[in-house]
Parts: sequence; structure tokens; C-alpha cells
Amino acid sequence: MTVNMPRLIRNTGLLAVAGMLVLITQKVGLGMPILDAVPGMIIIIGVADIALVIRDLFPKSIFPAFGWVTILGFLFSMPYNPLSVKFMEYTDKVNFMAITTPLLAFAGLSVGNKIDELKKMSWKIILISIIVFITIFFACALIAETVLRLRGDI
Repeated sequence: MTVNMPRLIRNTGLLAVAGMLVLITQKVGLGMPILDAVPGMIIIIGVADIALVIRDLFPKSIFPAFGWVTILGFLFSMPYNPLSVKFMEYTDKVNFMAITTPLLAFAGLSVGNKIDELKKMSWKIILISIIVFITIFFACALIAETVLRLRGDI
């Protein structure tokens, strides 16, 4: 159980490049100043690095690094956490939609690298996709309906 430092350094560099893309996307698309969002982006990259370290420390875990990032972000942003005020102050300056652009590009590239594996699944991937899309749609609709009813909006 050791941390793979060369891989961590490489991944941190990739995260830094992705972070720069996010900041540029924010500037171009939303007109937000890049320098205001740099501390938040550094924090986001730091949280991602912590998740990568956790993944290295527990290599037999089936829980992905993305899951650890989500849990860490949740813990850092909880109101009971003394760091949450500063965490939220800085990370709020990084627009979520600006993050999705490079994230989806990287996801597309990673799927593109596994196109042969997807071909082997043939028609099954279409069936699974349809089931997943329908399930997610109805789950989101149910959650939205519940929240709107609890708030008294409908």
C-alpha cells in the first residue's frame, strides 16, 4: 500500500492542464476573471489529488477515485467543517458548467480508446443504455417532484 508518485505527478499535471482549460472556458464563455478562480481551481485539483492518493492506498477497493472526490468535496463543504467557509468561498468562483466541457472531452477520449471493447458488446450496449437513460430520467423526475412538493412549489 504505497502511493505511486510518478503516476500521481503525471495525473497532477493532467489535472493542472484540465484546470487551465476550465479557467479559459470560464473566461471565454462567461467573462469571469481567471485570477479570481485560480485559488478555487488549486483547491479542486488538491482534492482530486487526495482522492488519487486514497485510491493508491486501497488498490483492491472497487470504489473509483471519482467517488472519493465526491465524498471529499461533500465533507469539505459541510457547514460543520471549520474549513467549509473558505472552501466554498474559493470553489464557488469555479463555474460547474465550465468544468463539464473538458470533463466530457476527456470522457469521450477515454471511450474512444475502448471502441473495440464496445463493439464486442454489440446490441447489448444499446439495451443497457436505454434502460439506464429511462431509469435516470424517472429517478430525477421523482426527486424533483418530491423536492418541489416539500417546498410547496407544486
